[in-house]
Amino acid sequence: MSKDTAPKKVNILNRRASHEYTFLVKYDAGMMLQGTEIKSIREGNVNMQDGFCAFHADGSLWVHNLSISQYTLGTYNNHEPKRERKLLLNKREMRQLADKAKEQGLTIVPIRLFVNDRGFAKLEIALAKGKKLYDKREDIKAKDQKREMDRAKEY
Repeated sequence: MSKDTAPKKVNILNRRASHEYTFLVKYDAGMMLQGTEIKSIREGNVNMQDGFCAFHADGSLWVHNLSISQYTLGTYNNHEPKRERKLLLNKREMRQLADKAKEQGLTIVPIRLFVNDRGFAKLEIALAKGKKLYDKREDIKAKDQKREMDRAKEY
């Protein structure tokens, strides 16, 4: 492969999710995408700040509010940016998630969007519990202390 066509690593993080939630269990899920969506993902045009996952009546898991911008070179058959996308997990993982997601205070949030070695877009999702304000303060305090320790080691 030449330099121009070599696939670059796509790794889009949802930083807000780690601030707002405590992750209990993580899963890698495939996504059902249209042609222009994967091209836009490879360009890095994804916003997953307000994204969340929910089960539909038929038992399938869908991601909502995951915004994949329209592909710039797409024509009349370009995709809808904020459409719902079906997530692909095996039955055992779906059953585990469905049982745990019914508990009070737990939700399923997208953490990271990446393209694997085979070229498929994968969404890392997590079963998460919302943090209280004092939990967020503790995390910020711990990050600041770690940063200070790292600075002290350098000198």
